[in-house]
Amino acid sequence: MPPAVTEISSFAMTSESGSGLSQQQARQLLAQVGPNEPAPVQRRLGLLQLLHSFSNPLVLILLVASAVSAFVGESFNAVIIALMVLVNVGVNFFQTYRSQRAIEALRAKVTPTASVLRAGQWRDILRREIVPGDVIRLAAGDLVPADARLLAARDLHLNQAALTGESLPVEKDAMIPVAVSSNPAEARNLVFLGTSVVSGTATAIVTATGASTAFGDIAAHLALRAPETEFERGTKQFGYFITKTVLFLVFFVLLVSIVFHHDPLASMLFALALAVGLTPEFLPMITTVTLSQGAVHMARAKVIVKHLETIQNFGSMDILCSDKTGTLTSGEMVLEKYLDPLGNPDANVLQLGWLNSSFETGIRNPLDAAILNYRQIDVQGYRKLDEIPFDFERRRLSVVVENSGERTLITKGAPESVLACCRSYESDAQQLPLDETARVQCQATFQQLSANGYRTLAVGYRQVAEQQLYQVADEQELILAGFLAFSDPPLADASDVIDALHRDGVKVKILTGDSELVAQHICTTVGLKVGRIVLGDELSRMSETALAHLAEKTTVFARVSPAQKHRILLALKGRGHVVGFLGDGINDAPSLHAADVGISVATGVEVAKDAAEIILLERRLRVLHQGIIEGRKAFGNVMKYLLMGTSSNFGNMFSMAAAALFLPFLPMLPMQILLNNFLYDLAQITIPTDNVDATYIHKPHRWNIKLIQNFMLYIGPISSLYDFLTFYVLLKIFQASESLFHTGWFVESLATQTLVLFIIRTAGNPLRSRPSIPLTVTTVLIVAFGIVLPFTPLARVLGFTPLPAAFFLFLTGTVMTYLLLVEAVKRHLMREHRHHRRQPMTAKLHQV
Repeated sequence: MPPAVTEISSFAMTSESGSGLSQQQARQLLAQVGPNEPAPVQRRLGLLQLLHSFSNPLVLILLVASAVSAFVGESFNAVIIALMVLVNVGVNFFQTYRSQRAIEALRAKVTPTASVLRAGQWRDILRREIVPGDVIRLAAGDLVPADARLLAARDLHLNQAALTGESLPVEKDAMIPVAVSSNPAEARNLVFLGTSVVSGTATAIVTATGASTAFGDIAAHLALRAPETEFERGTKQFGYFITKTVLFLVFFVLLVSIVFHHDPLASMLFALALAVGLTPEFLPMITTVTLSQGAVHMARAKVIVKHLETIQNFGSMDILCSDKTGTLTSGEMVLEKYLDPLGNPDANVLQLGWLNSSFETGIRNPLDAAILNYRQIDVQGYRKLDEIPFDFERRRLSVVVENSGERTLITKGAPESVLACCRSYESDAQQLPLDETARVQCQATFQQLSANGYRTLAVGYRQVAEQQLYQVADEQELILAGFLAFSDPPLADASDVIDALHRDGVKVKILTGDSELVAQHICTTVGLKVGRIVLGDELSRMSETALAHLAEKTTVFARVSPAQKHRILLALKGRGHVVGFLGDGINDAPSLHAADVGISVATGVEVAKDAAEIILLERRLRVLHQGIIEGRKAFGNVMKYLLMGTSSNFGNMFSMAAAALFLPFLPMLPMQILLNNFLYDLAQITIPTDNVDATYIHKPHRWNIKLIQNFMLYIGPISSLYDFLTFYVLLKIFQASESLFHTGWFVESLATQTLVLFIIRTAGNPLRSRPSIPLTVTTVLIVAFGIVLPFTPLARVLGFTPLPAAFFLFLTGTVMTYLLLVEAVKRHLMREHRHHRRQPMTAKLHQV
């Protein structure tokens, strides 16, 4: 591990005892040490990115071929090939560069920030702008933004798993260690970039940023390659398949050329052009543009995608797991009641709760905001002495305040947790023993509140003696003051959105830490069919096999811990589901990592947002639903390009290779093949704008290499069949010369393989599914250009000749019958595809 602590500038050292760095000092240090990025994002300049486009092997091969052609005197061919390469690279670069800029603008909306002391004021600044010498403030749920030395800490526990692999939280404090460990991570007074705050609060001075941090080396390695998504694995398999096919056909053509003593240079150029024709060189660009446009549309729906590849998983999601708060309900808590333990209104409960919320400095939550917004209470006579921060094990928080020389510990938290610490209760200004009968009465009070849908907190207190620090052990022998009841009204559209998600193939499952009574009330109110509610205690006694069986059938899990949420997600994934998890809390990070689609909200804690792949600017199911639909549209358009490339285009290239066996001349000149391929790709450049069928977006879809292979095996040969028919008509009926043959087949192949897009772009009836206007315009214009080209001055230059009028009668009949036949085969393939998609679900139902 590299040294974690570095020397900082002398003027930066003054911030430790002063008011932090000034803005000018911070700017100077930022210029000196660079941005706080452990693995700096590679931001290529436009010119460098354009030059990088020429490193594609096919581009290099074609440029070499152009140079060879020029060397042997074929200067025209050399110019044409070079021109095709330049135009192709230019279009690819322009579309990709523009899309990448759009994605960077979206990511900037969810850039992580940190609380930093600058010029005497605490302010949130971008994490990448933190410099050595900055004083930072940490609280539960924060990601540590840089390596730092603690100045002050209170019950601080960090998760250092990313750095050390140790899953258990580690306690930290500001005490300078007596013995210095060789492992900086073991130093109690040091915190590190990449770790997260589990509980407690602290202030610290930054000692290292960026690549100089202890996490810098690890982050650099992690940044080399993110885990592959299903979509990336599928496109890689597709790429390997195309590569093997290209190599086979190229060697086949070269072998035929040798056997039949064809011109070596022409044969080499023909083989290279054939390789270009078979290779979907626009696939990266089409994928980037389509997914980035999908991301832009999702951003308009207030859904930010951090990585484009997750869009496919988002669209494939068939189960969404979430807490009810902010999903079924508004998440805007309102304090409705403050009651004593027996259910009577009691203003003392409000005052104690208000004191606790106003003085606590840990992670703020909507319940504290609701208490403080309810009424302004005069606390000028109170002075805070200490705080015992909230953690998820205790599920409570305490503050110690002093008023008129009397010290009071006030505890607020989950009713079960606070009740367990109480020995008496208060009612009508009397303190009574909390015996078994009274305990049952108190439990009945908060259970009734829960059954009515109220979120409930208990408040307890006791007088404490003077001491230096107060610990968790002091939270005992409390007096139960009463309960605070909050309403979180159901969203008006929750029922409609749940129904819409269900229609679109996404089941909503509620995983909540609240009681089953609250969950039952809210779910019933919004019309979510609950059935049996499974509690966390039951899960803890359940085997993984039993849980997998139960998880599919259960809609609501209550009183579940973060670890149990994680188990539920893994169980659902094990049953073949694509699972999304919506979480914004400190302990949601493991579940966000475990889910196929980790979703957080812009108001969530930093550790949750960092773990998520998708960020919602608004925590609403409707926003999420819109994002799912946009994800499916983007993936659907990528699939159109793949299906096009493996059907008619494949058929034409196979025909070309086969024609080399019996024709005394090349079936098409290399420059004509390149032009044909370029025009064909250009027609599809507007696929990202295309409309997607409603029937497609109403179901989750997963990567299916089998469907792509079937299109190639069934539709490819149909294209080849019509090519051979064209060969016969040109040679036998039109008695075509070499140039007429080249021209006729160029026009026929371009027309069939381009216009078939209108058939393949939809799984249904193409007459009822309207393509987008840009796609229609580019497709029709490309075909029209191909038909007119032999009659222009460019024809002689390109080796074309005008076609007889009778050929266009043949072309019309050929295109019409070809499209009809492809439509019939497509419908058969789609029926089989739907049948195979239903089979796994039927099998699962039988298992259940």
